[in-house]
Amino acid sequence: MNRAYVLLPLLALGGCATPVPQSLPPKMVPQAFTGPMPSDAKIWPDPVWWQAFGDPQMTALVEKAQDQNRDIAIAAARVLQAEAQSTIQRSALFPQLGAQADHSNNGCNGQSCSRFGSGKISGLSFSASYELDFWGLARDNLRAANEQRKAAHFARQSIALVVAANVASQYLTVQTIRRRIAIANDYIAAINSILNVIEVRVKSGAASHLDLAREQAQVEAVEAQLPALETLEKQALYSLAVLLGQPPEGFDIEVQPIDAVLVPSVGVGLPSDLLLRRPDIAQAEANLASAHANLDAARVAFLPQISLTGSGGFVSSAIGTLLQGSNFGYGYGVGLLQTIFDGGKLVGQKDLAEATQREYVASYQKSALNAYADVEFALTEVANTSKAEGHLRRLIQAAQEAFEISQLQYRQGAADLLTLLQAQQTLFSAQDQLAQTMLSNRLAAIHLYEALGGGWTESPQDRTQFVAHEAAGNVASIDGGREFVAR
Repeated sequence: MNRAYVLLPLLALGGCATPVPQSLPPKMVPQAFTGPMPSDAKIWPDPVWWQAFGDPQMTALVEKAQDQNRDIAIAAARVLQAEAQSTIQRSALFPQLGAQADHSNNGCNGQSCSRFGSGKISGLSFSASYELDFWGLARDNLRAANEQRKAAHFARQSIALVVAANVASQYLTVQTIRRRIAIANDYIAAINSILNVIEVRVKSGAASHLDLAREQAQVEAVEAQLPALETLEKQALYSLAVLLGQPPEGFDIEVQPIDAVLVPSVGVGLPSDLLLRRPDIAQAEANLASAHANLDAARVAFLPQISLTGSGGFVSSAIGTLLQGSNFGYGYGVGLLQTIFDGGKLVGQKDLAEATQREYVASYQKSALNAYADVEFALTEVANTSKAEGHLRRLIQAAQEAFEISQLQYRQGAADLLTLLQAQQTLFSAQDQLAQTMLSNRLAAIHLYEALGGGWTESPQDRTQFVAHEAAGNVASIDGGREFVAR
């Protein structure tokens, strides 16, 4: 009696898939982004967003990585695996056909012939079986596999976006470190120039050995920074080589001034549209849809499974007469399989599927919230590093003038060495800081392009999640951790 109450709602679900639960309540979708943004910028990036930085060498490296990067190759192989799994699940919707041919030659002698017989027997038989997908179990499994195929495809798009951003970032890092090394060498040259003046003044008695020791210590301090910078350059260069799918030995790029790399601006559009422009969100969406299809399959597994079978064939002692009608036999049947007791296996599988769906609901929500935070942070990052770059450029202009004046005054004996050293350190420290800030500003722009999805857009037919105004009157929601159907 109790089992009947269990089967009645399940029978109502038989043959049709339930809708994927809508997982983003309105409170999780902001109305607009609040970070600082340009008012005249184009909304959303182009798919080839890296070209906007105006560096042909960087463009060539990014496009090369799209073809040769190993992470992208791994993701592409996973797409093929998911497609194969989809093909495997699709096969359950079709009849299974088989054929068998056999021939035996039985021999004997003496008295055993009378007991076992002898002779040649040939046979040709065919068989067919078909599982009726009356309740939609095979279709649910296929739907789950198709969603996993979509998830693998979205994962590949997400990895391609990350690889493009990493290549651009490592390229600019290499160029910036080379700029910093050049600044340090200019600093050393300037110190040595003053050191020559100090040596002349020491010989003439116009300066003490203390001034000479201070300037020599300054040279050593700057030269001590060079090995660390050179190590960082090699590390970034080798990382870039690996991203391009080639060994680091002998790999190099042409030196380009970081100043020549543009900082493009891009508009961010509406937060609700961001859900359609991030491949990682689409991947989480497909994983949720797949988990829901598995839950549908786990529910349908409680219902009886119906199968059709048929077989036929020819048997003859002579191959020449094998295909004669008198040698033909056939059979067919209908089977029904219903689990009566399994120790809780089916219930456990359903509970597992429900828990898995809850996990992917939370994962989808987390992906969306992280995407909003990425955009907000990138907007702030771009604006603040741009401001800092402007301040540093003005600082360098003033520091350059102060250094030239203090250098002239020291040569004339009107200023002491400490004043000159301070002006030196201020100028070259500001130049080094400007190089790092310029890098941070361009990396922030790359981060913003990546946070906006890099110009990728989800196809309408792949969508299973909708924002609040689209989902109004739709088919399912999640509330308080419980699934319900909206009427």
